[in-house]
Order: sequence, then C-alpha cells, then structure tokens
Amino acid sequence: MILVLAALSLAACGGPRGTPSRSNVPGYAGGELSCVPYARARSGIDLSGDAWQWWDAAATSGRYDRSRRPRVGAVLVFMRTSRNRSGHLSVVTRVVNSREIRVDHANWASGRDRGRVARDQPVIDVSPNNDWSLVRVWYPPVNDFGQTNFPTYGFIHGGTLMAEAR
Repeated sequence: MILVLAALSLAACGGPRGTPSRSNVPGYAGGELSCVPYARARSGIDLSGDAWQWWDAAATSGRYDRSRRPRVGAVLVFMRTSRNRSGHLSVVTRVVNSREIRVDHANWASGRDRGRVARDQPVIDVSPNNDWSLVRVWYPPVNDFGQTNFPTYGFIHGGTLMAEAR
C-alpha cells in the first residue's frame, strides 16, 4: 500500500503535458486595472458589462463572432462561478498548440497583486472534448498552473491585438 501511494504521489508531480518552462513566464506588472477595461483596450473589442456578460453581448451586438477555437486577438470569456463572481476576460496573444494559449489579462490575482496585469500567461484547455470549455490558468505566485479548473463560454473574435508598451 505504501508503495502504491508513493508511486501515485510521484506521478502527480509530473504536471500537465506541455507545462511551460517556469523560467520564461513573466509575472505581474503594471497598475490597478480590472479585466474588462483592460481586455477592451488590448483587444479592440468594444463591449460593456461584467466579464461574464460579454458572451451574450457579443452575440446581440452582431459585430463579433464567437467560437470555441482560440485566435490571436480574441477574448476568452470565463463564466462566473461562486469563486469568480464577475467572470473574467483574457486576451489571446499566442496560440501555442491545440491545448495551450498565452494570454494577457488584468486582475487575475488576489492580495497585493490584485488589479495588476499579467502578460504572456499560459492557459491550458483541460476540457474532455478539447473545446476550451474548461481551462487552467498560470498563477505567478506559485510559478505553476493553479489547482482550479475554470469554465469558459469560449472566444470572442473580431478584435485586433493592440500594441502595448512593455
């Protein structure tokens, strides 16, 4: 029994496939922002409301396409949950492969990093159908992916990744 538990604990240390090198993932920078104005300015997608409301707003506006496939400049819309009451928005800056993207987003952290901007952060698709309906997000304070799986609506397309001073 002890050997089985030891083997299982070692297997858990492997992490998800394709885990990015911890040495090339930046942490937090910038000032105090929430994700909505940051995503609007960074993507050029001009919607309003809480983050979770953007999904329906994109459909009713008639100006933006929605899908379950990431593209650079798209906004990933997180559903609201008991832990994430307003939802969240992240802007896709790079598609690494079918299960990993990089995003820029604001106000993902808590505590002293609340309201800060995180750039080039990995997000992995952990959904069973590879449809980006469930993701894990890089969390700089632990230098790894967080433990929580977050449900998403998908991606809003039609924006252009705006340049940002680094």
